[in-house]
Amino acid sequence: MLTYTLDKRNGVSLYEQLYEHVKGDITEGKLRTGEKLPSKRALAHHLEISVVTVENAYDQLMAEGYVRSEEKRGYYVCAVDRPLRSGKGAAEPEEPDEKSWFLDFVTNSTDGEFFPFDTWSRLMRRTILNKSTTLLRSTPSTGALQLRQAIAAWLMAFRGMSVSPSQIILGAGTESLYSLLIKLLGRDKVYAVEDPGYGKIAKIYDSEDVSVSRIALDEDGLSVTELRRSGADVVHISPSHHYPTGIVMPIGRRQELLRWAGEREDRYVLEDEYDSEFRFVGRPIPTLFSADEHQRVIYLNTFSKTIAPSIRVSYMILPPRLLAEYYSRLGFYACPVSSFEQYTLAEFLAKGHYEHHLSRMKTRYHKKRDAVIAAIRKGLPRAEITEQDAGLHFLVRLDTDLPDDVLRRRAAQRGIRLALLSDYYSDPGQATAHVLVVNYSGIQLQRLEEGLRRLNEIWGE
Repeated sequence: MLTYTLDKRNGVSLYEQLYEHVKGDITEGKLRTGEKLPSKRALAHHLEISVVTVENAYDQLMAEGYVRSEEKRGYYVCAVDRPLRSGKGAAEPEEPDEKSWFLDFVTNSTDGEFFPFDTWSRLMRRTILNKSTTLLRSTPSTGALQLRQAIAAWLMAFRGMSVSPSQIILGAGTESLYSLLIKLLGRDKVYAVEDPGYGKIAKIYDSEDVSVSRIALDEDGLSVTELRRSGADVVHISPSHHYPTGIVMPIGRRQELLRWAGEREDRYVLEDEYDSEFRFVGRPIPTLFSADEHQRVIYLNTFSKTIAPSIRVSYMILPPRLLAEYYSRLGFYACPVSSFEQYTLAEFLAKGHYEHHLSRMKTRYHKKRDAVIAAIRKGLPRAEITEQDAGLHFLVRLDTDLPDDVLRRRAAQRGIRLALLSDYYSDPGQATAHVLVVNYSGIQLQRLEEGLRRLNEIWGE
């Protein structure tokens, strides 16, 4: 239902105010072409105004061609061009949508009270005092040696990965590393991605103008049979905890994937461990990188999930066979990560603060996940919850026959942002419908009960 604030005291008639609101929503694309408007009586009751006021507003919109009327059916939005915003005839670029949601199931964010501000600020001051001259120099293209040494020590101690600091390449987020890898491995390659999968990965490969093949998943993860049929040379996967399905690739499929990579000299596997640190049941899943005997796996990880999204420090580990080629072809690139941030993070790792922080985060996220699950089971008692043992998301199968686009739209009208499993498929029709992807780290628990109540309203419509 359209909801607007109309002011009887501002000197503009109510019907003109309503007309301007609806026209604005049409020209801005909030009301889409062909979308049906509420009936005059229903909208009048909702806004607590007279039917005549709504009728006058609709008549004006019809006269100007923004809406059309169909006898005995109602009013519908017409196709209109969005207005040009600059005096030179070119539309100004739009800012990204920063809508404030009452409840957001899509965005994973770090709660401010979880970030170790005191420790981080103390290390920043120490970095300024101890590295004052060093901070003014550029770091090697691969990143500061001190941070690469700290990462190598962490990986050995907590992931059992034996790597040299020279194999570690730092980047300002994994997106920048994807672009480097395309330059290293070649634009003539076919890059395979998981389908469903994290949509940004495919978009980055598409934007780099390389061939992308989307590979279907089965119950064990990415299908190697489909991978062979695709003719791909490089495959980008998240075997330890797939997003969004939550699948953990079993050892048999991992071995099959490594055999595929070893069959040709130019094949590589990009192992993306975006949230492997947050596993709540059992031991961490061993990496493909550690099991690879033919140096065909490139490992990627980030500190954005474990510390904060604003800490744009990610890294990749190249197998020795690629190091010489990387240094000869790409060694001229400057490291995009601030040296100040690199040395601070190096101290954070080396002094044991990262280990302590990660332990606290796991405990807090575990409790938050349990609280969200308990609220969902109470608020949506017929929903089925799966894949909750690892990572910062889980799945909820909703008890409804409503199409996913209807669910998403009706939830948005109530201030709730939904991520549905079908959103992550190249062909949404192949997805299991009505499956909600709950990214829980950014959920405000105090709003969850009310948000679930609003979702329940949808089933009753």
